[in-house]
Amino acid sequence: MTPTMPPITRRAAIRASAIAAAGMAAVGTMRPRTLSAAVHSVLRGRRSARLRFGVVGINHSHIYGMVNAVQRGGGELVAFHAEEPELASEFARRFPQAMRVRDERQVLEDPTIQLVLSSIVPVERAPLGIRVMRAGKDYMSDKPGILTMAQLADVRRVQAETRRIYSICFSERFEVPAAVKAGELVKAGAIGEVIQTMNIAPHRIHPPARPDWFWDPGRNGGILADIGSHQFDQFLYFTGSTTGEIVAAQVRNVRHPEHPEFQDFGDVMVRGNGGTGYIRLDWFTPAGLPTWGDGRLFILGTDGYIEARKYVDIAGERQGGNHLFLVDQKGMQRIDCAGTELPYGRQLVDDVLHRTETAMPQAHAFLATELALRAQEQAQHVTAASAPR
Repeated sequence: MTPTMPPITRRAAIRASAIAAAGMAAVGTMRPRTLSAAVHSVLRGRRSARLRFGVVGINHSHIYGMVNAVQRGGGELVAFHAEEPELASEFARRFPQAMRVRDERQVLEDPTIQLVLSSIVPVERAPLGIRVMRAGKDYMSDKPGILTMAQLADVRRVQAETRRIYSICFSERFEVPAAVKAGELVKAGAIGEVIQTMNIAPHRIHPPARPDWFWDPGRNGGILADIGSHQFDQFLYFTGSTTGEIVAAQVRNVRHPEHPEFQDFGDVMVRGNGGTGYIRLDWFTPAGLPTWGDGRLFILGTDGYIEARKYVDIAGERQGGNHLFLVDQKGMQRIDCAGTELPYGRQLVDDVLHRTETAMPQAHAFLATELALRAQEQAQHVTAASAPR
C-alpha cells in the first residue's frame, strides 16, 4: 500500500521547492552602506547585500516567498510596515532582522531602500505601487497586482512617467522549478513551435482561514482576475505572445451562497499572436489531497509536448512536486527539476541595479494583467439554473 503523504500548505510547498532548488540565502546583517560598496563585495566569507529592500503590507502569506526570492537574489530586508498586529508579529518572528516601522512613509522615504514588496489587500496594491514609484523606488506586488482597468491605466501612466519597475510575482511560474524547467525546454526548441498551453489550477479554499476581503470581488477581484493572472502570465510566456484577446470566459458560484458575489469556478479560452490557451480555475481541492492544489501545465508543440505536475503526484509513486514529463519524436522521459535555479529574485535585483528587464518585461506584466481583467469583465456568469445537469 502506498504510504499517505502528510498534508502540506501552499506556503510550505512553495517554500520547500525554493529551498530544494536554490537554498536559502543568508540573512543580511550588514550595516547600511552605499550601493557601490555593497555590490559583489565579500565580508567574512559571505557575499554582502546587493541592495536594501522593504515591505509594506503583508495581508497574504505569499509575502514570505517574495521576500525569500529577493533574499536569494542578494537583497537585504531592512524594514516593514503592517497595520495588523497579528500579521506583523509572525512576520517579525520570521524576519527578525527587519525593523517594524509605524508608517509606510518610513519605508518609502528611506533613501537607502531601492525596492518595495507588498502583499497588501489586492485592491490596495496598485495605489501603493503608484506611491512607491513616485517615491523613486521599484515595486514587486503579489498577484493580482492590479484589480481594475482604471487602476491599470493609472499604473501604466505613472510607470511610463517614472520609469520605475512594477513587477508582479507570478509565483506559479517564478517559484516552481518544473515551470522554470519547462520554460528552458521550450526556449531550447525541445517541442518545436508552441501551439497551445493548457493550465489546470485547482485551489483549496478552507473558509475559516480566509479574511473578509477574500470573499469580496471588489477587494480581491473575481476568480479570473485573481488566481487567473498566474495562468495568463504562463500563456503569454510559453507561447511567446505579445498580444492577446479573450475568446470566451465563464464563472460560477457553486458552493458559497452565503457569499453571493464570490466565484469558485471559472474557465477561459484565450488567443495570442504566438498560440492559443485554455485555463481552468477552481476552489474545489478535496481534503484528501496532501497539498493545496493539483496544478497541471500542458504545453503542446509541433514536435512534442510537456506536462508539468507542479505540486503532487496523485499516483503516490513520487514524493513532493515538480514532476515534468517530455514526449518528443525520440520517446518519453521524466526530467528531474530538483537542481533548477529559480532566477526571478536574482534577475529582479539585477534589473533594479542595472535598469534592465531580465526578470520580466514590463509590457508582459501589464498584458498578463490586462487579459485577466478583460476575462473577468467579459465572463458569462453561470447560475445553477443555467448550468448543465
